Amino acid sequence: MNILRHHRLITLISLFVIGSFTLTACTTSRYQHSQDFIPNPILDPETLTDAVVKPEPLSSMGNPQKYTVLGKEYKVMRQGAGFKQEGNASWYGMKFHGHATSNGEIYDVYQMTAAHKTLPLPSYVKVTRKDTQESVVVRVNDRGPFHEGRIIDLSYAAAVKLGINKAGTAAVSIEVISAPVKGPEKWLQVTALSNEQSAKALQKKLQAMQQWPVIIKSNNKGSLHKVRIGPVPVGQATDKVITILQENQLPNPLVLAAHQL
Repeated sequence: MNILRHHRLITLISLFVIGSFTLTACTTSRYQHSQDFIPNPILDPETLTDAVVKPEPLSSMGNPQKYTVLGKEYKVMRQGAGFKQEGNASWYGMKFHGHATSNGEIYDVYQMTAAHKTLPLPSYVKVTRKDTQESVVVRVNDRGPFHEGRIIDLSYAAAVKLGINKAGTAAVSIEVISAPVKGPEKWLQVTALSNEQSAKALQKKLQAMQQWPVIIKSNNKGSLHKVRIGPVPVGQATDKVITILQENQLPNPLVLAAHQL
């Protein structure tokens, strides 16, 4: 059981106003209980379902460019598409139930939610146990965990569904799940490169500057690597990506429909 979740984010207002914050020493004044505990009655994992992935705007709170906890600085990602990570998962329970999360929502132990140190809020993540390959989909709306080696802090419900509520922690892999895009879509081919490493470097650069997935499409010989952004909804979203490319002195992309891929 995750007994003390160090320094859960406290000053939500500062997140929104100044875009960065520093947590001070953990106090018990914010919480009625000094230690974490499980709800009563205990949840039945057979009744629990994954979070439903849907398009959402970024929260107005909880997404500063950077923040500091225990002397360590964390940079919040602008978008999480394609993000993967491996490490340990933990969970937090009734001590935090009913209190505000980092994006201003209220933590509910019975919902499929989670905390992550740097993913945009909200994000949807598939969490898979390394030993059993069982998985759960959660909605990230909080910051943490700030224990060494832990990459995600699950709600109690998510921990029960994943089967780690008794052990407290487990080795997992996590992967961001992008919400399905409704309506017409386009792919923006930025360039085609002969060097695969150069293509991967550009992919990483493009991923950091905009929110849509960036893929590399290589030919059978591996001699040509096309770097594409998409799928992107037709309209303002496509125009915004093109503007971002121009602002970063990148070439105007070739706009492709699905049948042209």
